[in-house]
Amino acid sequence: MWPAADEAYHGFVREPERPPAKGTVLVFHGNAGTAQDRGFYADALCPLGYRVLLIEYPGYGSRGGDVGEKPFVSAARESVELAGKQFGLPLFVMGESLGAAVGAAGAAQADIQVAGAAAITPWHNLPDLAQSIYWYLPAKWLARDQYDNAENLNALDARVAVCIAGDDSIIPPFHGERLFDDLTGRKRKWVFPGAGHNSWPIEAGEPWWSQVMNFLSGRDSDPVPSP
Repeated sequence: MWPAADEAYHGFVREPERPPAKGTVLVFHGNAGTAQDRGFYADALCPLGYRVLLIEYPGYGSRGGDVGEKPFVSAARESVELAGKQFGLPLFVMGESLGAAVGAAGAAQADIQVAGAAAITPWHNLPDLAQSIYWYLPAKWLARDQYDNAENLNALDARVAVCIAGDDSIIPPFHGERLFDDLTGRKRKWVFPGAGHNSWPIEAGEPWWSQVMNFLSGRDSDPVPSP
């Protein structure tokens, strides 16, 4: 458990197979998951030399607290700052769906700079997503949470990877495409043709894990967006 069994629970930590770590990746899971069932991130990233923190949200798993944008983002900011103090730089955030939004917002508000962010199956902003799904209602104006990924990612001054599932029926691909188009900094896009919201390449052996981390860490010689 992280930070320690006798301290406030934030999630789980796994060290790289061959220390010292190249950096620390904070992983933020989707709405239907918990930190405990996202071990495949560590399975993929630890062999690449990264320390992985699987972050839990307040009110999820065995972590107490209130559910909602404000407590989630506050907890994410706290986790980013705590990771920086404990492990040093560089830090990276990686999130899927809801987690892409929580990680981006938490990093944008943190008092420590992250080197890169990966947004997997993301939206542009939550009200627009709600409106596209519930087109027959004034959903955009009824949404209580905003989760503006474009604004938060642009505030990071960091490399941003956007990973889109080509057959995503939960967050249609055009939301991720719009987000990518509106990013103003160093960015790169991966599209997984035929993949759904929960079936993008999660196997540890998939080459895109190393591609994404090479880009986020600046070891990619070509940061030009992929087609």
